[in-house]
Parts: sequence; structure tokens; C-alpha cells
Amino acid sequence: MNNDFSETLNEQVACAFANKTPLIIAGGNSKAFYGNHVEGDVISTAKHTGIIEYQPSELIVTVRSGTLLSELEAELKANKQMLAFEPPQHTSSSTIGGAIACGLSGPRRIACGSARDFVLGTTIINGKAEQLRFGGQVMKNVAGYDASRLMVGAQGTLGILLDLSLKVLPMSEAEVTLQLKTELDTSIKHIQQWLKQGLPISASCYVNNSLTLRLSSTPTAVNTSASTINKLFETEEITNDFWLGIKNQSHDFFAEKNLAEDQQLWRCSHQSDTVFYGNNNNTHINDQLIEWNGALRWIKSHRSLYDEAEKNNGHATLYPVNKEHIDTDIFQPLQPGLMKIHQRMKKAFDPENILNPGRLYTSI
Repeated sequence: MNNDFSETLNEQVACAFANKTPLIIAGGNSKAFYGNHVEGDVISTAKHTGIIEYQPSELIVTVRSGTLLSELEAELKANKQMLAFEPPQHTSSSTIGGAIACGLSGPRRIACGSARDFVLGTTIINGKAEQLRFGGQVMKNVAGYDASRLMVGAQGTLGILLDLSLKVLPMSEAEVTLQLKTELDTSIKHIQQWLKQGLPISASCYVNNSLTLRLSSTPTAVNTSASTINKLFETEEITNDFWLGIKNQSHDFFAEKNLAEDQQLWRCSHQSDTVFYGNNNNTHINDQLIEWNGALRWIKSHRSLYDEAEKNNGHATLYPVNKEHIDTDIFQPLQPGLMKIHQRMKKAFDPENILNPGRLYTSI
């Protein structure tokens, strides 16, 4: 890919800034469902592709935002490395820029960290058509006010991602996935105990009255840990492909056809020891998929869960995974003080409000 494509993007933003024309930022367009509907001219990073620099020995990769997530992951895998936050690949056109812009992390997040933790630096085009570089290629550069990580989850509202420098991690020497039948409360209690014992649990998922665990470490540590679990439960070893369905939200639980009439899918994040939602809000345990050792709950509900999440010091997101968009804010409402901070940040980066206006909240 010709590096000069960034200039094409710059020119399009400059024209939009001059004419105060809103822009819809797209890469692979696989996450169009994740955010409020935006009207405007499309600006696409799909041709801004390629790995700029990759130093396997340094565990760092710098890549253009339009690069397919599958291509980047394949290159890392060839060097026995990975994006440890396991970003979801909703379609074959998913890009690394979209993954970072949406800030979504997969099953390994609870063991290794979120997308934000692995961003070392970014190059963006802000709403004034200025190219800005934040951060660098080493962890020490992120001290202080780290603007590069502001881009994670901002969905392009602060700037169009051009290039990303990311920390990567080595793949585990051995991994095994175990599945067992148990009650939800029992499973969470045992997970916490196993973690205290040092078991290398890199992912957990409770759905359909079954707990699925992934153990990732050296062969000896994995085998020893599996033996510890097998002393308490009868387990079945299944393939690690299970986690692709959870990571990419292609598991049957997420299918729109499996939502009852008037049900909506919610993504609720809390402390892992937060009480589980129950019949008080018309939510049955079979309508939940629990990840991150209890911290992430996917819930099918007939009612809004914003108040329930706030009551439990968490946040909820309406997650229309198989729909193009909905006509209301999908994210947890912000407190007035926090909303003012968001508005000031938006004004600083995008004074004419041309970059994905209203994508996160209709008021910004």
C-alpha cells in the first residue's frame, strides 16, 4: 500500500472541516452496529494498510489502521506471538483500526489486560486535518497524560486512526480447554480459589449451565492445573475453537434468532464479585453468558439495564450485534461532570464536530 494514502485522507478531512461536513469513519465496517447512527460522507481507511515495522524480539508492531485483523494476527502467529487482548473479529473485513477505535477486548482480557493496555502510540488526523503523533514504541513513553490511549474506545470521535504501535505477547507453550457442569455461583467461587492457587486461567465462560476454562502456560503447569480441577469436577476437554465463538461473538448465544420477542442483548461490566442479576429484573440465568471470571455479563433482557448496572457500580451497553444500528444512545449514560469532560475533549480535537458526530452520545 502506498503510504501517500494518508494524504488522501488528510485532504478529505480538510475539505470537511472547511465545509463543516460530518464524516462517517469506516474501515472494514464490521462494527457499524456498535454505536449510534451517524449521517455524513464516508471516509474509509480500508486502503491504508500494511505492517510498518515489526520487531518480534522487542514484542512491538506498528501497523496501519486499515490492515485486516486476520492478516495482522496471522503474521504474529507465524512468530508465535499474539494480540493478547484478543479483539473480536466480527467479519472477515474487521481491521485493527476498528478494533482499537471500539476498544473491545476478548476472553483473555481478564488475564492479560484490555486493548488500552497494549497501545503504545498512535498517529491520527484530528478534526482540523492535522496529523498528530502520540506515544511511541516503548512503555516508558506512556507516562503522564497519554493521549494515544484516549483513542481506544473513542470510535473516531477524536480523530481518524492512521497508524498504531502495539505491544504484543508470546503465545503460551501449551493451552487446554476444559468444560464442566456446575452452578454459576459455585463456578465463580472455585475460579477465585483456583486463581489464588496460581492456576493459569486465561479465559472463563459460563453459559448453558456449563463452565468452560482455558489454561495457558507451560505444559507442566497446564497439566498440573488440569489435575487440580479434575479432582473436584468431572471435566471434558474440548478444542480451543470454542473461544473463537466467544471472542468473535459468533457463539449461538449471540445470534439474533435466539433472542425472544422484545429481548435485547446487553453487555454489562462490573467487579467480578458483583451480585448476579436475577428474577428481580426478569432475567433468567439461561439468558446470561458470563466471562472474565464474573466481571463481564452478556444478558438478554426485556428491559433497560442501565439503572441496574449503575446500582452495582458497573456499566451497561446495549449491544445490537446483528443489527446495523438503533436509534438511541447505546452506552451507559454519563454523569453530568463526566459528560462535560467528554464534550471539552471533543471540542479540543474536533472543534467543528465533523468526526462521527453523535456516535458515542448524541450530545457529543
